[in-house]
Amino acid sequence: MSPLAGIRVVEIAQNLAGPFAGQILAMLGAEVIKLERPEGGDDARGWGPPMHEGTATTFIAVNRGKRSLSLDLRNDADRALLMELVGDADVVVQNMRPGALEDLGLGGAALTARFPRLIYASLGAFGAVGPKALHPGYEPILQGYSGLMMMNGAEGGPPTRSGVQILDLGTGMWAVIGILAALERRHSTGKGGVVDTSLLETALGWMGPHFAGFTVSGRPPPRNLSGNPNTVVFQSFETATAPVMVAAANDRLFRKLCDTMGLSELGTDERFASNRLRVANKPALMAVMEPAFRARPAEEWLPILEKAGIPSGPINTMREIAVDAQVEALGIVAPVPGLPVRAIGLPISFDGTRPQPARGVPAAGEDSADIRAGLRWAPR
Repeated sequence: MSPLAGIRVVEIAQNLAGPFAGQILAMLGAEVIKLERPEGGDDARGWGPPMHEGTATTFIAVNRGKRSLSLDLRNDADRALLMELVGDADVVVQNMRPGALEDLGLGGAALTARFPRLIYASLGAFGAVGPKALHPGYEPILQGYSGLMMMNGAEGGPPTRSGVQILDLGTGMWAVIGILAALERRHSTGKGGVVDTSLLETALGWMGPHFAGFTVSGRPPPRNLSGNPNTVVFQSFETATAPVMVAAANDRLFRKLCDTMGLSELGTDERFASNRLRVANKPALMAVMEPAFRARPAEEWLPILEKAGIPSGPINTMREIAVDAQVEALGIVAPVPGLPVRAIGLPISFDGTRPQPARGVPAAGEDSADIRAGLRWAPR
């Protein structure tokens, strides 16, 4: 049985964060109805190329397993229908423009007052309170605002954005964590409530360990490309053919790395005897290690490091990871039902089985007739 079988969700969301939360719930077994505008639907349908038959693969990636209902929330009759759906739902997920749903009487406070068992999850940009609560924002705006961009790249280089939408997708995950906690609370209290999260809060959450260090030292963490400002050796090295990642994250692994590389003298050098000393003396250590790695190809280094038990690996491209044996064994990449598109599934399994979407990706409004006729919303 799917973990969330019997849970009904109304998704009033577009772009990435809200739809990703909705997709996670759908793949866990919830019944998810996605509301879309009659004119064109979710903006993310056009976020391409790449596209498949006019629909962006970005949209396909975060909207599996749902049904789509076309509603114009400016229309009184459509708002009345939405109220009927919400009254029979367990969860609402929304990430619309700040204040937009409140202006229509569809905000969290209004709906949870009317339907006390309802869980209303709101995914914002800057957060639910504060001077910027009503400011709109997208992923790159919040990566910059939060300080996250200044933690990437090289010291002295330009701000560097993460190539993955880590704030949108992370905020979707936090929303689901909040929803699951609220559902559990409802089991004992009978009451729902409002779950709030935002891209800014997600960014700050990812920065938590570095921020804690800043509060003590007063200095922002140095930018280290592939490295880590607090751990040495913990970075990529250029070899004669391709870069490799090496993570000798403790004193034992560091000494083993030195022995494996034929640099045993580094392992007994007092300058590098502890991680704290290696961080302080990193330039001197790298002056020896970097030329040593460049002297041999990655194809030699990787099996040597693996045999020695030193955490290490290649830096793969998307093309390489798409055919990787370990990824294949996990079964996390699967075809989207009804489409010649392969997508990443949920990064979680239950009793050895990974949840799969019950259906593919809906066309905009394709389930409107059934839903309006009440076929999907019979009394439970």
